Amino acid sequence: MVVKFPSSPEGDQGDGSVTPEAGEREHLAPVTPLRRASDRRTDGDDHPSRRGRASRDGAARDGAARPVVALPADGTRHDGATSAADAGWNNTWGAEPAAPSLADEAEADEETVRQARKTSGVAIRQLARRGMSRWELEQLLNRREIDPEVYGPELDRLEVLGVIDDAALATTLAFTQHSRKGLGRTAIEQELKRRHIEPELIEAALADIGDDDELERATELAVKRIGQLSTYDDETARRRLHGFLARKGYASDVVRQAMDAAFATRRSRGGSGVRFQ
Repeated sequence: MVVKFPSSPEGDQGDGSVTPEAGEREHLAPVTPLRRASDRRTDGDDHPSRRGRASRDGAARDGAARPVVALPADGTRHDGATSAADAGWNNTWGAEPAAPSLADEAEADEETVRQARKTSGVAIRQLARRGMSRWELEQLLNRREIDPEVYGPELDRLEVLGVIDDAALATTLAFTQHSRKGLGRTAIEQELKRRHIEPELIEAALADIGDDDELERATELAVKRIGQLSTYDDETARRRLHGFLARKGYASDVVRQAMDAAFATRRSRGGSGVRFQ
């Protein structure tokens, strides 16, 4: 369809007539040429997302499957060839850690030697003050923030030299606790366990205390204690004496025999068993 517009004033000569050229060149509307659909491209067609979608649509129309590429595990492709990119493949998670430098190793060795010397000094000073088991020394060194991997071999060395000796410590403690404090074997065993001494060492230390020795020591304690209970009647004195010997760690049969001996001395002294207010 052609749309005609009125003639422009250019063809008008002033008298209302129109020149032949103007009559032949009547103005027409501009015509825009139409291109084929395949030739149309918009500004957004060059966007990567459009190109990717177009390539996928084209592949789907052609019926061709996209190849799946596997990551190389050993630098060798499936066809047996090794490319330059494949040869440079590095599995980060499977890579070996970098070897420490000589400076780092020297610094670590120096720190280990320093802590070993500190371990030896602390252990010797503490053992000079009082007897300590190996477990007690380990707890002390942990509080001093010394690495167990460092003080472990050092304590082993001191054990070989006889500086640390849990067996001798158990024997000494058993003797002093029994003779000086008057403890029975049960109380001594609990004290040695508290210091984390090995059970076989505890058993060997308690074997040095015979039954007769334990009964003799319990009787001495009972006779001494009964003198302090002279103002109490027999029933009250017996109850208090029994609790005293039991807390010392003596067995029930030892307590009974020691109490009988103690009350025999009380009667021989003429105690009336009457408590005076």
